[in-house]
Amino acid sequence: MKVEIDSFSGFRIYPSKGKLFVRGDSKVFRFASSKNASLFLQRKNPRKIAWTQVYRRMHKKGITEEVAKKRSRRTVKHQRGIVGADLATIAARRNQTAAVRSQARLAAINKAKTEKKEKESKKAKPASRPSGASGPKVSKQQMKGGKGGR
Repeated sequence: MKVEIDSFSGFRIYPSKGKLFVRGDSKVFRFASSKNASLFLQRKNPRKIAWTQVYRRMHKKGITEEVAKKRSRRTVKHQRGIVGADLATIAARRNQTAAVRSQARLAAINKAKTEKKEKESKKAKPASRPSGASGPKVSKQQMKGGKGGR
């Protein structure tokens, strides 16, 4: 026994029941009742008519009994150490007060400044020697790879 589906409402149509409508482009439409056929011919949208299967499917009606609501898993947060620091140091930094943090920052800045001054003073001493006779003189054309004044 072949059961057809109503083209408008989505209801089942049993053999020897309903109407068949064939449109000009040879597309076949089946209707369970004249009510469905009439609404289809009036170009009504079955998604907006509350008793059709399409409407019920769209608005999630009548499926609560069949399928229980799926439970979603909560994501579990893990804390891991980063390349530069392990978990203990990260926790210690997090628990520090603002005053301790600012003192550490100032100390780091002062240390960086002193290191920079020392580096500059070391650079200044070697640069003071004369750079006159470092090697044979080479013209600009020879450096470029030219013919060298021929």
